[in-house]
Amino acid sequence: MTNLRRKFSRPTGERRYKKLFLISTEGQLTEPDYFSFFNHTNSVVKVNCLKSGSNSSPQKVLKRLTESIQKEGLLSSDEAWVVIDKDMWTEVQINNIVKWTKESENYHLALSNPSFEYWLLLHFEDGNGVTSGRVCNERLNHYLPNYDKGVDVRKLSIEMIQNAVRRAKARNYPESMDWPRSFGQTTVYRLLENILHVQ
Repeated sequence: MTNLRRKFSRPTGERRYKKLFLISTEGQLTEPDYFSFFNHTNSVVKVNCLKSGSNSSPQKVLKRLTESIQKEGLLSSDEAWVVIDKDMWTEVQINNIVKWTKESENYHLALSNPSFEYWLLLHFEDGNGVTSGRVCNERLNHYLPNYDKGVDVRKLSIEMIQNAVRRAKARNYPESMDWPRSFGQTTVYRLLENILHVQ
């Protein structure tokens, strides 16, 4: 397995601006654990994952992100992402996030239907036949025994992430321009493609 950290490392002494990916998520464990894998000393990528509080509605996730943008600011090359699940959220709630993404080329939405666990599942298999969040979690537990809303990033590799990107793209057909309405689809791959593109 290729060491993902090595892919993003640079020789000590070379200075380069770290592209910032500012990510606001629903989850307090899974998503922050996952995206933390891209943060290390010599990386050319900085992922700032904003954890959810007691209220993880799409509007609250967006509010945390906009507040952080106002505080930190974004350079033209930086990106801000809202990462949410379809779950029980309404189309109106999600479309409000889509409306926000139209305000700037730096703003993006990554949505998994039914949940972020589906994105994780694609690291291991094609994800066919997922009809509910329960089915998704049961399948994921087959690969990550005792999975409980946390990810051991040491078990991931660059090949697994690239496979997840490939599988997600294949399942997102025809390509959803805003967010996937069907079970067994995720657009998190768009965020990962952008992170992996930074060399």
